Parts: sequence; structure tokens; C-alpha cells
Amino acid sequence: MQYMLIFNESTEIFAARQDPAQAGPYWGAWTAFIGAMRESGIIINGDGLQGPETATTLRIRDGKTEVQDGPFPDTKESLGGYFVIEVPDLDTAMTWAARSPAATNGSVEIRPVMMGPAAG
Repeated sequence: MQYMLIFNESTEIFAARQDPAQAGPYWGAWTAFIGAMRESGIIINGDGLQGPETATTLRIRDGKTEVQDGPFPDTKESLGGYFVIEVPDLDTAMTWAARSPAATNGSVEIRPVMMGPAAG
């Protein structure tokens, strides 16, 4: 079954990506985690995301398009990235989520992927 692991990090941890003093340990932890997932063969797809200040949000309200560019109000956590993994069950997905750096300094949302109708 496929699950999406959605990684949220605190503002301080998110900023570590760009801080020369913290970037090494930050990226080292993520590289180790991603390497373990890659070695296990469970990764279907995934990417890190740029900071929330680069985001654009679009809504249609009463037939009108509303666009909001960042920066957005301060939040406790920011969406940092995601992976879609193929594992047997939710318990296995939770085990992988717990191994991520975001599990100890932010949060990881685990959501089953809705599969489309089978072709054919």
C-alpha cells in the first residue's frame, strides 16, 4: 500500500537549511534517512520543498480568483517535503515516519494514497 509521508518542521529547524553552522547536520540527517529509505526500495516519489515564502496560494471564491503570494503569517511549522512510499501497512509507514528527522523536531503526517481505478 502507498502512503504519503508529509514532513513539517519548525521555523527554526527550517532555517537550519540555510545556516552554514547548522546546514551540515541538518542535511546529513535527511541524507541518512533518505538513503535508508532508498536502500530499502520503498520510495515511489518525493521531494523537499522550498520555504513557505516562495509559495503562492490560489482560491476561487464567488467565481473570482484570489491569489496570495508569500510571505505568509508566522506558523509553528512549515511543510518541508514529502515522500510517497510503498509498504505493507500503516504500522510500517509509521515506523519509517518515526525515523525521519522531522519526527523529533516537527511532525510527520502519514496519509494513505488514494489509488485510481485499475486500467484495463
